[in-house]
Amino acid sequence: MPDSVKNCPADGGAPLTWNPVLNRGTNFSRAERQEKHLRGLLPPRVESLDVQAERVMVQLREEAHTALAKYGILMQLASTNSTLFYAVMERNLVELMPVVYTPTVGEACVKYDRIYRTDLGMYFSAFHDRGAFANLVANCPLPDVKIVVVTDGGRVLGLGDLGTNGMGISVGKIALYVAGGGFAPDSSLPVALDCGTDRAELLESKFYLGEKQPRIRGEEQLAIVEELCEAIAARWPGCLIQFEDFQTEAAFAILERMRERVLCFNDDIQGTGAVVLSGFVNGMKAQGTDMRDVRVVFYGAGSSAAGVAAMIASLIKTYGVSEQEAYQAIYMVDSKGLITSTRGDKLPAHKVPFARRDGTPDMKNLKDILAHVKPHALFGLSGQGPSFFQEHVEEVCRHHDHPLIFPLSNPTSKAEITAEQAYTWSDGKCIFAAGSPFDPVQYKGRTYVPGQGNNVFVFPGLGFGAVSVRARYVPDEFLVQSALAVAEFVTVEEAAAGRVYPDLGALREVSLAVATRVAECAFDMGIAQIERPDDIRQFLADRMWTPSAATTLQSKL
Repeated sequence: MPDSVKNCPADGGAPLTWNPVLNRGTNFSRAERQEKHLRGLLPPRVESLDVQAERVMVQLREEAHTALAKYGILMQLASTNSTLFYAVMERNLVELMPVVYTPTVGEACVKYDRIYRTDLGMYFSAFHDRGAFANLVANCPLPDVKIVVVTDGGRVLGLGDLGTNGMGISVGKIALYVAGGGFAPDSSLPVALDCGTDRAELLESKFYLGEKQPRIRGEEQLAIVEELCEAIAARWPGCLIQFEDFQTEAAFAILERMRERVLCFNDDIQGTGAVVLSGFVNGMKAQGTDMRDVRVVFYGAGSSAAGVAAMIASLIKTYGVSEQEAYQAIYMVDSKGLITSTRGDKLPAHKVPFARRDGTPDMKNLKDILAHVKPHALFGLSGQGPSFFQEHVEEVCRHHDHPLIFPLSNPTSKAEITAEQAYTWSDGKCIFAAGSPFDPVQYKGRTYVPGQGNNVFVFPGLGFGAVSVRARYVPDEFLVQSALAVAEFVTVEEAAAGRVYPDLGALREVSLAVATRVAECAFDMGIAQIERPDDIRQFLADRMWTPSAATTLQSKL
């Protein structure tokens, strides 16, 4: 028997091609194929990463006829060759982000139990695994996880309780942490925490992948999340845990309990707040409005709305305004109307700081509220779909030349107003940005390019900066600094022209800027746990993972 056969492992090179982190497919060189026993397991031709990526884009553009079909191709690729998946993502981010994240991920989550093909993360069951989460974490083959995105699927985008179908959100967020923020694929982990579901069609579906039990809530759920966080922190010290799409009351309670015990944050509350704050800053610059004079109406009063409002109030305070006055700049509207202290109902804790205490009359009709407040900005975070109509747009334009109109609910079907409606009804005067992408609008011979206030401008860089300096926790200051870093990517001239967010194609550069500001803040606050580098920006840039660098590293394995 030839020595080459004697030295070949019993399973040949299959384990290498079966491992999505190590597999490079046709990109393996002839020498690597010989050394790693891959000959015969791959097509004969050796291809560059560029050619491989081009083939994937041909498949997406020519063979996939729906956004969900494209999503399926990309998820299959992620499960077999993560280097190629992220090379495709990084080079075509503007085109593909709406596929792996909002709006397509919304449809993918609704149908996740039916389109499921393979595991792309970890599942923890509150019904079968409680008390053994540490053992499950130990089963993970990734030795050094730096970022975990965990959801219980309680409130996925504007789609409600989707249970374990919410795994699609964790997978999508992790894809953006890597493609946009520089985390390595083998240090990034999507997680679904199964706490049950109250959605009847899922409980009745034979394909549903979670436990068919009513949703666990309250203190019992808090204890379950606490156990999971402690297990993650024990296995991977310094790992950042991002909470995603928990129901509003649970989201606030979890964040309050865990935020200084482990490195964690809630993107729905804090990340949304930061990204909207950055657009708000640029919008006020474009209007020429003094921060001490601003008035903002929020349509929707859930966790995201409260997070955004709190972030804006924090910024206003820095202009020499008292905390009470800063919060009174916010007019928050829920399903019962304007939130006031005299309305007569018991308010959840997260709404209390925004209740009007200045004699503002109780009002339910949005047009009446807008006429009374004369807001500089109207933000939609209701998740209810079309809610801002012509009378509302004309009312805000009656008081300001360039009002901000931000329908921030996701996915696109849940947006409070479309870009075309906003530009048409405002006669092209409004400054528009949405949570999901909208196509450019032609109006009276001019092309308007809608902004997208997507959290992706914040969370990848915030996470990378916090993890890289081993921050002890994520304070609110990190979010404010992230928002300011994003805002600075837009010039005064661009803001005046109605553009309040950076180009998505510059996401890596934006993330590096955000990470740098976060790292500097951590050192200034004394919560970084490494020695301060001479050049923080370069320190971070050197640590950002790229697909091309991965091929060089893997070739040495």
